[in-house]
Amino acid sequence: MVLILTLFGVVHSGLAALRPQGEALIGARAFRVVFASLSLPLAGLAVMYFINHRYDGVALWNIRGLPGVHSTVWALSFLSFYFLYPSTFNLLEVAAVDEPRLHLWETGVARITRHPQAFGQFVWCAAHAAWVGSSFMMVTTAALLGYHAFGCWHGDRRLEREHGEAFRALRDRTSVVPFQAVWEGRQRLPPDYWREWARLPYLAITLFCFGTYAAHPAMQQAAYWLGW
Repeated sequence: MVLILTLFGVVHSGLAALRPQGEALIGARAFRVVFASLSLPLAGLAVMYFINHRYDGVALWNIRGLPGVHSTVWALSFLSFYFLYPSTFNLLEVAAVDEPRLHLWETGVARITRHPQAFGQFVWCAAHAAWVGSSFMMVTTAALLGYHAFGCWHGDRRLEREHGEAFRALRDRTSVVPFQAVWEGRQRLPPDYWREWARLPYLAITLFCFGTYAAHPAMQQAAYWLGW
């Protein structure tokens, strides 16, 4: 699993680092297609392998039968998907219909944490580690969180390279640790902050979470059929 995630990280972050050169060479839309064509299959491979091997290794604990555990794990997993980087909502850019750009964000979830997907991954890993309880899961958790910690540094570096002083000013007003900039007084949540969350993509995320949960048996069957 570590090898798969390492390969994914090298491809995903390596291509992100080469984005300026790649876009200059073949254009922003074509580079996004190359990026997705290489990254998505590796992500799918990682998911299938994880499903098949999640209980491998040593069983460290088993709390799946305790009251409230399933509901807590489900709720935390559901919550983790709301911590998405706002650029994910620009579906036309994601699909390379519109020309992809490297945005600066300071509204919505970005007020809470500058790297929401890293925190979302932490929540997801905590929930699934509690549920699975295997040494394989703990190694996978360490690898995922390590990669996202690197992603925080790498993402800031890319934003600073792209936006310069504008990013450095935003960095001073935001934080990686959720709510740190708020409690330190560097970020202010406006009175109508809820409006920044009242967006159609969050409805899509809600439907996606319910759909993914319902599809868990089919995902497991697909993984078992592939036999990875």
